[in-house]
Amino acid sequence: MKVRIKITDVKTIYEIRGYWTSDDYIRLLEELDYGDAQSSDPAELRELLEMAISDFEPHESAEILLRYKLKGVLSNGQIENLSNEMTKENQVEEYPDIGLHYPLFNINQMLYRSYNGIFPNSKATKIEFELNLLGDTKLPVTKEVILKAFGIGLSDTSLIMRLFEDQINGEEPFTDAEKIIWELHDLGQHRYTLYTSDYWINNEDFMEYDFSGTIKKFEDKKEE
Repeated sequence: MKVRIKITDVKTIYEIRGYWTSDDYIRLLEELDYGDAQSSDPAELRELLEMAISDFEPHESAEILLRYKLKGVLSNGQIENLSNEMTKENQVEEYPDIGLHYPLFNINQMLYRSYNGIFPNSKATKIEFELNLLGDTKLPVTKEVILKAFGIGLSDTSLIMRLFEDQINGEEPFTDAEKIIWELHDLGQHRYTLYTSDYWINNEDFMEYDFSGTIKKFEDKKEE
């Protein structure tokens, strides 16, 4: 499959807007024993939550947020251990299950703001780009397709290329693509926005911003 990519913007960001909702704020305030959260001004909910979080010990607040988002995914013991580790190391990069890096980023940044820096300040990357599939334009633009297309313009020293070279080259299945790209938004007219971890991709990883080439499918390893 032949593709052309034009990177229009790459930004380092410290928050993904829209991840936390007003309902999340209210429910977390209730978890933190804040009275009458339901009647609070919606515009003030986030600030109230950050203040309520800072009234607890850092590991206690971390455990509450982790349990709120990841109960049923992690065991009680894992949540307790992780709540203690989060103040020491950047678990958005270090946690072995990369499928949890997205919620961990958002939890971490909520804690970072609430405690004014006790937690590591994690970074995410927002990439705006144009992607054209040259030939069969009916094929879906998936996260796997995008990362393989990015691989054409990424430096060989980038983490993606070092850890997933065989997947990028179509020699192995690339199921982790779904975990590496946190959010993908189709803006129409071949324009897209994605969010990922700075750990995976950042501005310095791109050798160029307008490039084209061929990507391969794993199933038959034949060019499309």
